[in-house]
Amino acid sequence: MSAEGSTTTPAQPALRRRSNRAQVSTAYLLTCAAIGVAGGIVLAAGWWVSSMLFIAVPLVSVAIAGLWLMPAVIALRLLQRPLAGLLVGLISGLVLAPFFTIGAIGTTLWWSFFAELAFILVIYRLWSTWLHYVSALIVGIVYPIMAAASFDLWTIPVGMQIAYFAITLASCVVGTGLGILIADRLRKAGVAKLARRRGLASRGLGRGAGPAGQH
Repeated sequence: MSAEGSTTTPAQPALRRRSNRAQVSTAYLLTCAAIGVAGGIVLAAGWWVSSMLFIAVPLVSVAIAGLWLMPAVIALRLLQRPLAGLLVGLISGLVLAPFFTIGAIGTTLWWSFFAELAFILVIYRLWSTWLHYVSALIVGIVYPIMAAASFDLWTIPVGMQIAYFAITLASCVVGTGLGILIADRLRKAGVAKLARRRGLASRGLGRGAGPAGQH
């Protein structure tokens, strides 16, 4: 094309790239904020129910433990970006803190870390579904051990101890499954399309196929 017919300057492609990155970053942050706020509202109800159950039937209260994984699982499954789960956990904690305790932030970050743990271990190179369940299994074992003192776990019959571990583990797996289901429904509805990771890397198939490789 001749110089007279050209309307593109060397700076324009760079400006478009910066504009696209800004749009993706904005979409990503807004999506995490929306999931975090919605998650905080759901967890507020879960916090209240769990507190009531802990007073009445302590061991049964762990049946809703998986609820705490859901916001981070939804974010990681939907966006498939590093630290999305922790960011959502932080936002959920900020929503809860004024109504419960500032420690709510630490609680939501703790659960979000475990939701993200399996992806951290593979350095975010895989986003396969089974990794979500690996995280669920890990936290389903770690949490009951860490919370054992609160439930006087080692003083109760062995059968109840086994039930305590089984209920917690099942709750974490179910909560993770529900998070995956919700994220998949949102994806099919076209939610957060701009904010999602591009390319084959997002599906655990290796490096992305370039700017046009979208799933």
